[in-house]
Amino acid sequence: MTKKITIAIDAMGGDNSPDKTIEGVSFFLKKNLSKNDFLLNLFGDETKIIEKLEKYKIQTDLVKITHTNSTISDEDTPLTAIKNSKNTSMWNCIKSQIEGDSDISLSAGNTGVLLIISRMILKMITKVSKPALAGLWPSKDGVNVVLDLGANIDCNEDNLVDFAELGSALYKSLYPKNKPFVSLLNVGSEEIKGTDVLKKASKKLSQLSNDNNFIYKGYIEGNKIMSGDSNVIVADGFTGNIALKTAEGTAKFITDNLKKSLTENIFTKISLIFSFFSLKKFKNKLDPRKYNGAIFLGLNGPVVKSHGGTDAIGFYYSIDLCYKIIKGNLMQQVKNNLNHINSDK
Repeated sequence: MTKKITIAIDAMGGDNSPDKTIEGVSFFLKKNLSKNDFLLNLFGDETKIIEKLEKYKIQTDLVKITHTNSTISDEDTPLTAIKNSKNTSMWNCIKSQIEGDSDISLSAGNTGVLLIISRMILKMITKVSKPALAGLWPSKDGVNVVLDLGANIDCNEDNLVDFAELGSALYKSLYPKNKPFVSLLNVGSEEIKGTDVLKKASKKLSQLSNDNNFIYKGYIEGNKIMSGDSNVIVADGFTGNIALKTAEGTAKFITDNLKKSLTENIFTKISLIFSFFSLKKFKNKLDPRKYNGAIFLGLNGPVVKSHGGTDAIGFYYSIDLCYKIIKGNLMQQVKNNLNHINSDK
């Protein structure tokens, strides 16, 4: 009998939880009920979870509840949260991987605390010195993997090479038939541009580009991230986080102003009728909920961070992401990618 994919979910993390998380579970079940190859293990207050399961009419053996006595709030500092974390939904959700009860953990809770707890419990992969926070971005041809998005402000060339390997593994878990194109985010595409760290990382990635893991394409500028030219874009956490926040702000600016322009008078409202389906397609492409879920890579087990302020649809997409990357054998992909660079360190 094939082992089911088990997703451990912190049902109490994030805004409006557990209502949001359980509604997200209901969406995932409606889309995937016929597959019968997964189990969703919900960690949190059993009474509250059961109440929401009943609200959304969820009755299935594909959902399990593991009761915990407390939760971590967004107001908790990492220090205070860790002191009192061992009976929380977040702690036990991640711990279930070590105990062999789950394949991946998902939480919409406090990001800083989640990263620290994940690293404490799961530990780093041997010879990978820093974990990376990876996200999925829309591109012309589908999605890109972009990392690091803020876990590491200061990185050396070996860290960036590790991130390239980890990001490539994530991409291949989502698109197993494709060999990813990898680029380093830089201020220009010319070889002479960039810091010494970027130049050293570029040289190492060029040497590794002949293997079966990825094809290194060189530097990429910020305005080309979503062009589809590269599938994995690598940066230090400082640069990556600025790129992320700039992209989020730009997308919101465009959609807000487009909406305002199309509803400001009777003539623009009439034009909206004729362009409705094109605009709906445009909005769907830029909907941030479809790309919800940042993945902590470099640990001995995958952890997905859902945006705390997302709604149930966004949380559904983060569950779907968990399912897909385990289905795509992420950890084996990571192991394969890191084998040859470990021998060089």
